[in-house]
Amino acid sequence: MSVSTAAVDQSVCAPLPVLGADVTVPLVTGGDVTYAALDYAASAPALQRVWDDVAAYAPYYGSVHRGAGYLSQLSTDLFESSRVTVAEFLGCRADDQVVFTRSTTDSLNLLAAALPADCQVFVFETEHHASLLPWRDARVTYLDAPRTPDQAVATLERALAGREPYGPALVCVTGASNVTGELWPVKELAAAAHAHGARIVLDAAQLAPHHPVDIAELDVDWVAFSGHKLYAPFGSGVLAGRADWLLAAEPYLAGGGASRKVARRTDGGVDVEWHTTAARHEAGSPNVIGVYSIAAACKALTEAGFDRLVAREQQLVTRVREGLAGVPEVKVLSLFGDDAPRVGVISFVVEGWNSSHFAAALSAEYGIGVRDGLFCAHPLVRTLLGSEPQDPGECGAPEAAPGERSLNAIRVSFGAGTPDEHVERFLGAVRELVSKGARWTYRTEEGRCVPDRGAAQV
Repeated sequence: MSVSTAAVDQSVCAPLPVLGADVTVPLVTGGDVTYAALDYAASAPALQRVWDDVAAYAPYYGSVHRGAGYLSQLSTDLFESSRVTVAEFLGCRADDQVVFTRSTTDSLNLLAAALPADCQVFVFETEHHASLLPWRDARVTYLDAPRTPDQAVATLERALAGREPYGPALVCVTGASNVTGELWPVKELAAAAHAHGARIVLDAAQLAPHHPVDIAELDVDWVAFSGHKLYAPFGSGVLAGRADWLLAAEPYLAGGGASRKVARRTDGGVDVEWHTTAARHEAGSPNVIGVYSIAAACKALTEAGFDRLVAREQQLVTRVREGLAGVPEVKVLSLFGDDAPRVGVISFVVEGWNSSHFAAALSAEYGIGVRDGLFCAHPLVRTLLGSEPQDPGECGAPEAAPGERSLNAIRVSFGAGTPDEHVERFLGAVRELVSKGARWTYRTEEGRCVPDRGAAQV
């Protein structure tokens, strides 16, 4: 499981300060409580350091590139220095490019649009939709869900060995599952891909916020991730890696910033000379604040000591898994097994409970924010649950009788800003809901389970 060969510093640190740590939310049963944000896998709260850096820069915000004014020059320097910071954070090689996008989804769609003609793409069915779906215009081979890391490598090797020779090929794989949190054998998969003449892109959306990512050490060709999962929720993402396919492709978006020279032809048409830098795929006015926030987050994680953050998060992972294991009605979902290394993302089902109902009760009665559903990874969750696509039904009734299969799941996720109290409150709430039931009645409203405000307390 070689995501990184670096030794982890076993000393731990306090949670990093995050924006909104003191926000209180009302409880349906009366009173209010400090909000426990345990949905980091969807969007992590902004680090206070990121917010402070952005706030300090905001008065100096200006247009980037080609502006003669002081603020434009300052913003351009900030934008381009942010590119350097991200490259250093990812361990980019000297000739790699860092392209700023809107998100992981945007990054992978950009790469999909830049694939050489007749490229074959290999992707496991266990991927998030952001890395499962962009390749529809290519020749795609969807690989069955492996049940061990070694099986993942063997499955990929068999698929690549059977591909048509000599043509371009790309493997897309996650670094850490957004459903189970399990780490994938990225370095081994990269070696298998390269041994068979293929390239590989790493979806690091769930890996980068929890674990150091080093492009050169992992020997992947590209890495994609989102700022909003890396404690920088200001609408930017990153695609970093080899430049050749990106430079050979038409710009992902045509427009200002992507073009070096535009001229009218005598026949009335237009000739365009596109940039040969990352700007080729950054048309339009870039999200300077979003880009700077990512760079600020990279610096904050590095300066805090990423290995120490990893060590603390692993303590939280152990605490949550041990706590859930103490509730017989709870089943934690896993692809590779209980001993598989993982980040702070854990999904589970509760016997006799509709997952939407359980998540709604955690929020309304305990002030705990988690996520329920299929987590934009429908094939994977259905594989883990052994279920087929269907209507989950009303939230007020169990989605499945005891012993029957669940239709969706609950996900708790945490990271560098999570205090111990949030984890303990979550575990206490799970035990109480399972043993005593919800204290309020709930109904379905626009597809979501919500407290019935007109009902009496149970």
